[in-house]
Amino acid sequence: MSESLLTEHDDRWIMNLRGQDVTRISIDHQLTLLLDSGARITLGCPFELTQGANRTDEPVVLDPGIQDVAAALGLFGAEVLSAVAFKTGSMRLVFDNGCHLNSRAHPDYEAWEVVGPEGWRIISRPSGGLAVWPGQAGDRKAEHTARG
Repeated sequence: MSESLLTEHDDRWIMNLRGQDVTRISIDHQLTLLLDSGARITLGCPFELTQGANRTDEPVVLDPGIQDVAAALGLFGAEVLSAVAFKTGSMRLVFDNGCHLNSRAHPDYEAWEVVGPEGWRIISRPSGGLAVWPGQAGDRKAEHTARG
């Protein structure tokens, strides 16, 4: 299996984005992080950003819908250490600069979406759960993960 594909576990998907750098940050009604592989992380609902290895500071809540995302600009140039999509619809990203980005499922909207470099895609479904498309992994067809 290619390093850039998804790895499924009982309660989560590992999005193999490790070692990729944030090369562009876009802000409109969403916050989009573009990685050097071409992978794209889009957040459309409020999410939390914490900083520091021990994460003792209170998380900062950022809301892309009102362009309140200034704290996320510090992710520019950061390297992804870990990217996990939980089957409950939450996502956790960890960066080499000590930042942790956490997004939960939204009751009414798709809170976030990640599109990988080989065409795989994971979307947080409204009210929880994930929609998962594995991409170009042979003849595998699109899969939809049940709510976690």
